[in-house]
Amino acid sequence: MSLVWAVLIVAATTALAVTVMLLVRRGAPEGSRFRDGDRASGVFGVLATGFSVLLGFIVFLAFESYDQSRSGAEEEALVVAQQVETAQRLGEPVAAPLAGQLICYGRSMVNIEWPRATEGTLGDQINPWGVELFHTVQRAQLSTPAREAAYGKWLDQTSDREAARNDRIHGAVGVIPTPLWIVLFFISIVIFVFMLFFADSSEGAVTQAVLMGSVASVIVAMLLLIRFLDAPFHEGLGGVKPVAMERALRIIDESIQAARIRVSAPCNEQGTLAS
Repeated sequence: MSLVWAVLIVAATTALAVTVMLLVRRGAPEGSRFRDGDRASGVFGVLATGFSVLLGFIVFLAFESYDQSRSGAEEEALVVAQQVETAQRLGEPVAAPLAGQLICYGRSMVNIEWPRATEGTLGDQINPWGVELFHTVQRAQLSTPAREAAYGKWLDQTSDREAARNDRIHGAVGVIPTPLWIVLFFISIVIFVFMLFFADSSEGAVTQAVLMGSVASVIVAMLLLIRFLDAPFHEGLGGVKPVAMERALRIIDESIQAARIRVSAPCNEQGTLAS
């Protein structure tokens, strides 16, 4: 969700809440519908406290998922770049093919997996170049201790890359269950209705508008924040982008050129198999 849409939603919801409050205020008695304002304020404090505690817990949960996706993407890009170097220590006949397939892995992640994650259609799909890497490394000739050590390192890095990928795609499906969303909206409606009982015909319209508008805008803004953190893959402000992998691909290309290694990626710029 873009920032513009978020602002429009907050503004529209606040305007609607204020309008309802002012309409109720016309028929409200002086001093609000509560005879004991202190008791009513105490009840409202209980509602607000319970809601704020629940919001704090959910925001923490959603932010943890958001940060896990971002960190996973960065770790995955780092491991891909490291595996290109490890592949060169495995020697022929797998060094060049592995480097090319790792480049294709990164391109596929940026141009195919990321848009699907943004659309919410990634699911449990695997990266096809991960399978190609598995088949290629099986042909490694471990004729020296150095190559054996490189092979062991490769296996460790592959495990790290797969774990980082799992962290990255974990946030694509969201971590907040539907019942929790239902509870959040239910409590929000209860607070809104409770606020209407504070309508007071003796108070000015501006005072009543600020009373309702401040509560409505804060609640809606918090709900939008939770939604933003629960869906980190989007094109709007603050969305997780494949910046780390794009940077890793540039570094890999520069490193290969500097080392004068001949690598031919078996894919096009989008990461699909070249025809």
